[in-house]
Amino acid sequence: MVLTTIGLSLCYYKVTRLGLPLLPTEQADVWAVEARIEFKAHRETPIKAQFYIPRGPAGFTVVDENFVSSSYGLTTEDDGLHRAAQWAVRQSSGYQVLYYRIHLARDPALGSGPANLDPPSWTPPKFSDLIRPAVNAVLEEARSKSADTLSFARAVLMRLNAQTPDANVSLLRQDADTPTEWTRRMVNILLGGNIPARLAYLLPLKDGVKHGELVSWIQVYDGSQWQTLNPQTGEPGLPRDAIVWHVGDSPVLEVTGGRFIKLTFSVSKHTQEMTLIAEQRARKMGSRIMEFSLFSLPVQTQNVYKVLLLVPVGAFLIVLLRNVIGFKTFGTFMPILIALAFRETKLVWGVALFSLVVAMGLVIRFYLEYLKLLLVPRLASVLTIVILLMAAISLISYKLGIDRGVSVALFPMVIMAMTIERMSLVWEELGPLEAMHQGLGSLIVAVLGYLLMSSELLGHLSFVFPELLLVVLAATLLLGRYTGYRLTELWRFRAALKDP
Repeated sequence: MVLTTIGLSLCYYKVTRLGLPLLPTEQADVWAVEARIEFKAHRETPIKAQFYIPRGPAGFTVVDENFVSSSYGLTTEDDGLHRAAQWAVRQSSGYQVLYYRIHLARDPALGSGPANLDPPSWTPPKFSDLIRPAVNAVLEEARSKSADTLSFARAVLMRLNAQTPDANVSLLRQDADTPTEWTRRMVNILLGGNIPARLAYLLPLKDGVKHGELVSWIQVYDGSQWQTLNPQTGEPGLPRDAIVWHVGDSPVLEVTGGRFIKLTFSVSKHTQEMTLIAEQRARKMGSRIMEFSLFSLPVQTQNVYKVLLLVPVGAFLIVLLRNVIGFKTFGTFMPILIALAFRETKLVWGVALFSLVVAMGLVIRFYLEYLKLLLVPRLASVLTIVILLMAAISLISYKLGIDRGVSVALFPMVIMAMTIERMSLVWEELGPLEAMHQGLGSLIVAVLGYLLMSSELLGHLSFVFPELLLVVLAATLLLGRYTGYRLTELWRFRAALKDP
């Protein structure tokens, strides 16, 4: 019970908190965003480029991030609200191109991002005598039709974006030639009404975009957190596929020592395994469990454990088939090791090669019986014969162009030798029928073990959630206490059970 509880609890934590998937086929959409900065450098002038970059976008996990800056020196700064990359070079000439790339995966567990911090202090803007009355008129009308900060802000935005603007709104719209200028003016009007507001730059995530631009949005502090509002409609919330790239009045890109500055974004979408995304997310969370997981091992070692962790599952199958069903096999681990070899030779060829080696080895083993050898020399002789048989099969199959035959070398030769020895002993003591019975039982169990350990789902669960092996161990211990009849015994004694 304790082992099962520990194993299932760790698995539950990994699924719910770290987001590791239970199914190996789960994939998630990953957005690849590339920001391209282009400008022409002044001659013999130091160049500095400051570019604000996302800081943990809400609802997304940063899968990967990199910079392409050629000969430029690169530093990044993070003040808790803003994050910026700074490129610098002593001098350069001609057109310069810098790249910033980020890969984002949607993560519903990350609903709030670092943008929702305490509101900064602000100074109410000073309006000219010409537009101050218009601002006050708009604010007073919106205040009378609102109940709190958020509804007040929404009323102001709806009033300013009315399809039939009155004289006050028409006056406020003058000289706001671009959407960003108009949004910045609306932010100032909100600040004039003592509403904490700021400009936000959004990047819409749309697959196939090559020359995208940031979209200006508005954020309002409602007393507990920042609320994002559509500057055109006043609707709260972000568009579904969009991230907040930067907040504040400071420009997203500033370049000194350059001209003809141009910033464009390209966006593409692809799918990636959910396991890799969850692993990256857990590492960014600083999870100690993930730090000491199998993912922290070298890839080559990971591949080894992907096989080894399936052995306990196969061993549990042996326990179940022998103690509950009543299968007879040669040894406990022989079918499992043969099943592991089947993973490399594939099932049909594995069964054929295994049967061939055992049959030929058995014939030669009977011949050795006439020599009256002692036990150890006899086992060494059988082992030598098995290796020679495997080598001969590999050579002959290779010369015949049968590549699969070469894979016979993957069989565990010691186990094969012991199987031949034990099968010959059973043959002599209990007869050929019992020997064939146990040999066939071993082969059937090996095939079932191969089918079980070839399961992609079990391979995924055993590697990503190795703690589930504690549940397997608990079940094995439970079966170890089983002393009842086996199913084959019930079938054998069915007549006695019917006639008490």
